[in-house]
This record gives sequence, C-alpha cells and structure tokens, in this order.
Amino acid sequence: MADSPRRTPAAKLWGGRFAEATAASVEAFTASIHYDARLYRHDIAGSKAHARMLARQGLISGEECDAILKGLDGICADIEAGTFVFRPDLEDIHMNIEKALTERIGAAGEKLHTARSRNDQVSLDLRLYLREEGEGLRRLLAEVQKGFVTLARRHLGAVMPGYTHLQRAQPVLLAHHLLAYVEMFERDRDRLADCVRRLNVMPLGAAAMAGTGLPIDREFVAAELGFPAVTANSMDTVGDRDFAMEFLFCCTVIQLHLSRLAEELVLWAGREFDFVEIGDRYCTGSSIMPQKKNPDIPELIRGKTGRVTGSLMGLLMTVKGLPLTYNRDLQEDKEPVFDALDTVRASLSITAELLGNLSFNTDRMRAAASGGFMTATDLADYLVQKNMPFRQAHGVVGRIVAHCQERGQELTDLKLEELQSFSSLIDGDVLEVLKVEGSVNSRLSIGGTARARVEDALRRLEKNLGITG
Repeated sequence: MADSPRRTPAAKLWGGRFAEATAASVEAFTASIHYDARLYRHDIAGSKAHARMLARQGLISGEECDAILKGLDGICADIEAGTFVFRPDLEDIHMNIEKALTERIGAAGEKLHTARSRNDQVSLDLRLYLREEGEGLRRLLAEVQKGFVTLARRHLGAVMPGYTHLQRAQPVLLAHHLLAYVEMFERDRDRLADCVRRLNVMPLGAAAMAGTGLPIDREFVAAELGFPAVTANSMDTVGDRDFAMEFLFCCTVIQLHLSRLAEELVLWAGREFDFVEIGDRYCTGSSIMPQKKNPDIPELIRGKTGRVTGSLMGLLMTVKGLPLTYNRDLQEDKEPVFDALDTVRASLSITAELLGNLSFNTDRMRAAASGGFMTATDLADYLVQKNMPFRQAHGVVGRIVAHCQERGQELTDLKLEELQSFSSLIDGDVLEVLKVEGSVNSRLSIGGTARARVEDALRRLEKNLGITG
C-alpha cells in the first residue's frame, strides 16, 4: 500500500521553520475554531482597522488596502450566510480568515498580518466582544429590573414576613422585598460598566510581546475601533487576562443574585409557604405523579450558578503562576467566558419572562406576617421612645414574648393591663404599635419598608428605568 501524500509544513501559515507536518492529534488538541468562530465580526473589524492604518503609514498600498477591505467584507458575508467553511487544521478564527483572504485576493492578503501577532490580535477580539456583550447584559439586567418594579407597583400595599435565618423576623411590604432585587441588579449593572471601562483599551500593536519596529499608529487604530486609549506595556498586554477574569466575576455575581431569587421562588411555590403561583407555561410535571407542578425554571437557574462559578474558578486557576508573557494556556480563556456569558444571558432572559408570570398569594403572606411575634421589635422601640434604655427594653419584651409562648398567645392577644404588668411605661397607644400595618409604616428611615419610603423608591426607579403609565 502506497504511503499517503505528506503535507508540507508550509501549509501552515507559520510552518516555514518546521521540517515535519503537525500530527493530526496535535491539530485536534490545539484547535479552537469550534468555539472562537463566534469572534469573526470582531476579528474582521480589527483587521479592517489595522489594514487602514497600514495603508495610512505606507506599509501597504491603497490598492492593497482596498482589496483587503473588500475581501474581508466578502468573508464576513459568507460567514453570516453560513457558506464559509471553517477549517480545524487552521487552528483558530484568525488563521481561518487570513487564509481565506489570501486565497481570495492573493499576495495583498499576506500583508495584512504586518506588525501584529495573534497574541495581540486575540486580545483585541476578546475585548471588542466583551465590550459589546457587557452592554447587552446591562440591557437584559434593566429588563429584569423593570419586571420587579412592575410587580412592586402592582402589589404596593401587600404585607409579608421579612426573614432572617429563614425565620420570620419583621413585617415588610412585598414591594420592598421585590425592590431589594432591583438594587442588587443595579450594582451588577454598575460592575459591568466598570469592567467594560477597564477592558476598553486597545491592545493591537503590542505584537508578539515586545511591540514592533515598524512605523505603526496605534492611536489611529484605537480611534477607528472606538477605544479611548491604548495599552501601556506590550508585555502586560499580551499576557493580560484580568479583563476576562473580571468579566467572569461580574457574570458570577449576577448568576448568584438570580440564584437567590430562584431559591425564594422554589420555597414560596411550595405548599409550606404558598406565597406564589408560577404560571403553568413556566413549570413542568412529573412522569409518575399526576398532581405535581414543579418549579423547574428557578431550579435550573439555581443549578446553573455552579456552572458559572466554575467557569470563574477555572480561569483563575489557568492564569495562576503563568510567567510573562503569552503562554498557550491562555487559549483556555475563551470557553469559560463564552459558556458563562451564554448561561447568564439565558438566565436573565427567562427570568424577565418568569416575572411576568407570577401570581402572589397576598392573603397568605398577610396571614404569615401576623403571627410569630413579628412586632416585638416595635414594642421594644416603643419603650425606647418612652426613655427606657434599649437593652432594658429588649429584656422586657423578651419576657413578654416568653409569657405569650407559655400561654399560646400572640402579642396582639394581650390586654393592656397584662402588658402594663411588665412595664409601667406602656400606655394605651401601644395597641396601634402592635398592628402589622403600624409596624410597617413606622419604618420611615431612609431605605425602610414604610409605604411612603417604598413609594419614593418606586418613583425613583420608574424614572431611572423609563417606566411610564
């Protein structure tokens, strides 16, 4: 049997110094085109800006630049039409596009890589991609916030138990509870904005790791691509993945916040709480138990949090101990970023839908807020306002609670005379303090659950999020 034809090393764009072709197993192990193909628009945008800079600097001719730009537009159109053939043997998106360009326009295509390396090119592509995706996540977060604000406005007067240690603590407005998530997601939006600001620095021109001796204009490329600045150190540039780690951290915190919400929905949908009903379209049933209605969407959001957190941990360990500058380990940066981003995006999208398909059992919530000595702190505050030191007031109310527990009573079951037997400072006005509504509306401190404060918060958030009507 005749030997199969041996591919020449020159088939690789970097193959000039090699005497043997790359082993097929090595090609399969090192290829990244199966996941970095999604960077094609950003790679092409960077190449077009780079080509215009090369022409401006006299490193290629105007005709060559025009041919490169036209060729890149054609490649982009083919990729978007689904007719472009990605070749795993060309390793990554950069080499696939460059090879296709050279095959289409000839020698001009071979000049495109002048004064750059895949090391600074991949940093550029990933920064462009995350800059765009960061803004997309911020828009999705705003949609989720709008869902919470809409629910809060609808249920403004509803009272529920607030919890600490998953034990009933104090009565609060349901709207106040819902708006807590709006604040969480606002911090997430701010974190993403800060992250995008830090990654929005142009790396092209660092070349392999030491810069280039060719007369390039990095500021021109930065302006072309909308970067406000260029990176300051070529070695740091090609070895830096801080921006990817920070982006993953932002994704992880978002998913953790979604997971906290998911856990509450799972608990609240159970008969033990019976606080919320999730629309049938967003639940599933059991293959054996006909009566079941399972909160699968919140459960999956909660479960996917481990996946997103794992992506962050994986990248942190990948870069741990890497010497300067570029190492092939850094090829492992994109899959965790892409997977986490896709997961968070999907979780936010389904959450925005889910919020519009929740029905709260406000009567059940109100009943749950009425027992369990929920206004005990209000009674202590009442005594403080009568000039009793707080620690003494805490002790007095503790004894009153113990008295009620021994008799199977609530605070509101006690007659005024019984209350006065624990402290002569207690007067008839205490009865209003012990009511759930009185407790809620007394919490007038900034950020408190009093209806007046929650209404203020709603107006502010509705204005900020552009909610009208």
